[in-house]
Amino acid sequence: MDVVELSRIQFASTTLFHFLFVPLSIGLAFIIAIMETLYVVKKDDKYKKMAKFWGHIFLINFAVGVVTGILQEFQFGMNWSEYSRFVGDVFGAPLAIEALLAFFMESTFLGLWIFGWDRLPKWVHALCIWLVSLGTIFSAFFILSANSFMQHPVGEVLQNGRLEMNDFLAIMTNGQLWVEFPHTVFGSFATGALFIVGISAIALLRKKHVEFYKGSFKVAIVVALISGIGIALSGHEQALYLVETQPMKMAASEGLWEDSADPAPWTVFANIDTEAKENTGELKIPYVLSFLSYGTFSGSVEGMNSLQERYTELYGPGNYIPPVKTTFWSFRVMTVLGGAVLALSIWGAYLYARKKLVNSKWYLRLMIVAISFPFIGNSAGWIMTEIGRQPWVVFGYMKTEDAVSAGVTAGEVLFSLITFSAMYLILFAVMITLFVREIKKGPEHDVEETEPIADPFTKEGQHAFS
Repeated sequence: MDVVELSRIQFASTTLFHFLFVPLSIGLAFIIAIMETLYVVKKDDKYKKMAKFWGHIFLINFAVGVVTGILQEFQFGMNWSEYSRFVGDVFGAPLAIEALLAFFMESTFLGLWIFGWDRLPKWVHALCIWLVSLGTIFSAFFILSANSFMQHPVGEVLQNGRLEMNDFLAIMTNGQLWVEFPHTVFGSFATGALFIVGISAIALLRKKHVEFYKGSFKVAIVVALISGIGIALSGHEQALYLVETQPMKMAASEGLWEDSADPAPWTVFANIDTEAKENTGELKIPYVLSFLSYGTFSGSVEGMNSLQERYTELYGPGNYIPPVKTTFWSFRVMTVLGGAVLALSIWGAYLYARKKLVNSKWYLRLMIVAISFPFIGNSAGWIMTEIGRQPWVVFGYMKTEDAVSAGVTAGEVLFSLITFSAMYLILFAVMITLFVREIKKGPEHDVEETEPIADPFTKEGQHAFS
């Protein structure tokens, strides 16, 4: 493999691995904030216990996620220096704000939250975790503003051989950002919610701390239900925008070679032949692609062959068709798992409301497996977003093959790829070990740890030591 292929593998592996932690941090912080708010409002200690227990899981995930993020940044300097030079002026501002504002909020208020239990007023302490949650969401916003620029460049001018920012407001109001951001945040909330539901299901099957885990399940399943609806609605908005700004990605995600009929059917399954540029064995649902593309049950969708001709006229000779099979199937994996999250959330809310949850063993077993659904769905969505943009790294301006570092060799990239992969495996093993240890301790271990130390010079202390 050459430098470009190895660099792409390294980018994919580091980003996918880092993206396992980010949605879980965003989702857990949000749900913990809800739990602590319920504690402040209802003055019920069970919600405080929930916030503390799930807070331990969040802290482990947050710490490992920060380390993986640092490793990910190294590869930009090592393997993608041409890309960094080309877009550095545009990316500098949003990434600096992400570090100075969002990460500052997360780390500062997370410290206050960790050490502020029983020292800060209850509402101030709850405010701290809300600010942590807001910080994680801000962080996603500014990172996605950079990614959205790669998908749909705005507020830029090409001069001196690189892109320079001429309108910061345009970058912050990029239409791509405002369809990508809510979809990502709802996906993150669903990730945190299904994680809590799945861990609660394990405990409920074992009949351990039943009331605690039923309470955790109740809070999380409501978040999962609202998130599932949000994922579907924001995903539809994203599809409408995709047809308008990146029609080739939309056509590839449908395996659509020729312009569709009007109304356009949606392809559920297809055997795609990229050499012959045709599909066999297709299973289609009438009208659905028109609705996904335009919000109405009419309208034709442009195919890849027509778009290839149009892009050749615009950008010169070249192959502008992305890897079709990867784009097609990653889109279906994402949508099927998104639908599964919504359906399982409705089912779980029904079982809880009818007081049948604890005895519904098949559902509880299914929810253990469903912990993985948002993680796989998020990754599939990211793969579709990035692979579907190829051959561009910055749409219309820079191709991926032109973005790699000029002075790096294939051997050097392979060495760093192996090194990073080994470090990620170690981090993953450490994280799983810490997760299992915390979950085995259960919700009661905090009670023992936070018992006040007896003062031997008081009457109570003398009694305690006697």
